[in-house]
Amino acid sequence: MSYKQIHLDQATLIRIQYRIYASTSGNNKNNKNKTFNINNMKKFHWIWAPNLVIHPIISFFNYLMGEELVLGNPAQIAKKDCRHFITESQIKEPKRLTEDQWQFVLDTAILMADENPLYERNLFIIASLKVLFLRISELSERKEWSPEMSHFWEDSTKNWWLRVYGKGRKIRDVTVPPDFLQYLKRYRKSRNLSPLPDSNDKLALIEKVRGTGGMSSRHLRRLVQDTFDQSYKAMSKAVSPNEARKLKEATTHWLRHTGASMEIERGRALKDLSEDLGHASMATTDTVYVQTENKVRAESGKTRKVTE
Repeated sequence: MSYKQIHLDQATLIRIQYRIYASTSGNNKNNKNKTFNINNMKKFHWIWAPNLVIHPIISFFNYLMGEELVLGNPAQIAKKDCRHFITESQIKEPKRLTEDQWQFVLDTAILMADENPLYERNLFIIASLKVLFLRISELSERKEWSPEMSHFWEDSTKNWWLRVYGKGRKIRDVTVPPDFLQYLKRYRKSRNLSPLPDSNDKLALIEKVRGTGGMSSRHLRRLVQDTFDQSYKAMSKAVSPNEARKLKEATTHWLRHTGASMEIERGRALKDLSEDLGHASMATTDTVYVQTENKVRAESGKTRKVTE
């Protein structure tokens, strides 16, 4: 089935939501066996909210895309074509951490690693996701690709790169800044390896504590979430729970967004950033990350007065 063949009309949405209501209602165990009757559903006001159905489906397909199991999100396309959905706001900021929140995450990860070398792995993962703009799947062991230490490589002019197998089955080389190399060296030292890898280093980029080979994306997510949880506790205590709130919402992908957004803010060329991110075009990078015009607009709006 092509994406264009998928259509969510009102009746379909209502039928799906009725099944959800019937299977979860505790008032009448026989609800799920009732015959569907649209006239009986009008008393349930929530049933007319298509977002209750479409958003979980969109989230599910986004997860599948992150795992590279599907190439696109048909539910998102169906939503755009459905007359029951209102167009989104023109201002849509990427989900990211503030500079203070990121600093707490980094400081917490460093503290954890200093106290227990086992957490050097956590530190290396969060640094890679943020600084190298990686998706979690790009660090994970997959059937068609196994990230290795040798995928870090140095060119003839002493520039370091990381070779990545990314979205859409495309291989790209990501620039590795000198500041990142200290985290690579820390992690390799914890594994009793030489400071930097060479072309013959075929060890897993991120190894399991038990067993051999690389780690799954699910396991990697758990390690990042553990760091987020500890960072939330630290920031809540040092600053306030409200300032730390986003650390409870954050996912691994927020680190990629955070790194890219900060690069835009420091003035890096959009073309270079787009290539590091693995976007097919600069338009994607511009749409997702460039918020400069909105910020200027917001500042200009602050001059308005209630009274002259």
